[in-house]
Amino acid sequence: MPADHSIYLDNAATSFPKPECVYLAVDRYQRQNGRPFGRGANDSAQEVQQIVDRCRFRASELLGATEKEQILFTSNGTDGLNLVLHGLLKPGDHVVSSVAEHNSVLRPLRHLERTRGVSVTLVEVDECGFVESSAVAAAIRPTTRLIALQHASNVTGAIQPVELVGKIARDRGLLFLVDAAQTVGHLNVDVQKMSADFLACSGHKGLLGPLGTGLVYIAPGKELLLEPHRQGGTGSRSESDTQPDVMPDRFESGNHNVPGLVGLEAALGFLQEKTIDALRTHELGLSKSLYRALQDIPGLTVYSSEDRARHTGVISVAAEQFSSDELAAILGQHFKIDTRAGLHCAPGIHRRLGTLDRQGTVRLSLGWASTMDDVDAVCEALSQVLA
Repeated sequence: MPADHSIYLDNAATSFPKPECVYLAVDRYQRQNGRPFGRGANDSAQEVQQIVDRCRFRASELLGATEKEQILFTSNGTDGLNLVLHGLLKPGDHVVSSVAEHNSVLRPLRHLERTRGVSVTLVEVDECGFVESSAVAAAIRPTTRLIALQHASNVTGAIQPVELVGKIARDRGLLFLVDAAQTVGHLNVDVQKMSADFLACSGHKGLLGPLGTGLVYIAPGKELLLEPHRQGGTGSRSESDTQPDVMPDRFESGNHNVPGLVGLEAALGFLQEKTIDALRTHELGLSKSLYRALQDIPGLTVYSSEDRARHTGVISVAAEQFSSDELAAILGQHFKIDTRAGLHCAPGIHRRLGTLDRQGTVRLSLGWASTMDDVDAVCEALSQVLA
């Protein structure tokens, strides 16, 4: 990153910078190829086919899927969550979720409550944003069909007990959807260990790909439980005017975002080379240092916990004398430190933290390219502002 560039601590929104291989791959495709996916037989089109197929295979390996066809490409994580929620839920279904969820889950569920007669129970969380698996189990009703749970909070970084919840869902004969927007690429994610029927994530956060990319995992056989909300050309079975049932064509109508997928494929290769374990170790070390240093700043409230192994590299803070917008603006304008202020599209967790009426928090989120210098700089800046 150029020396005069802002310090970037907003990786929970989107990762930056991307690995150099991502920029090079997208630029090469745009300048030298430019063909669509699945729409041609010439050499350039075949190259695109191979790259996109390799991207799907790399993603399946990363998530622990048994077949690459279980991976769908979407425009973002929100698109994937909507694909599952709108495609699955029917009148009379009950869903168990949590108050800490992102609006990408909360808003579709509220919409389906109003329009389709779906009922929803949101279980509470503790002061750090953790869900208790026993609370999820206690919320299950005879009409419950789905448990939908984030893998980690985008406000406090709390990592949820998805394996325990997945076991509850499996033992009760329920379906389980995991929102992994904040964890894929940051933590080892295994859909088999989670007993996940569905998992959705963005491609531009921990996966380090371009914006406009996302992934959905669908367990074998569960694809027929979902009604596609989009129909159209797939480049396959074009003699039929009905949507193919085969995966992934059942859900992938229209032209793909090939520039994005080319970049995502390069990013997945980068993650495979660096390893998630190594990147997690790096981020965890910085997270521990950041949490300790933030605790020593008078007048600052830190919304997270000391047990950093139970958190991603996300920490929220607030100061009594500044609104979150004011504090983030000062950090950005006077110290060139990019953070994120507000409610982070997760009003329920802010209601639990008591920050809803205070315009939320300032979120500091680490990434693969974050350094100890970044940690020192933001803590020094906060110390000066609050002195």
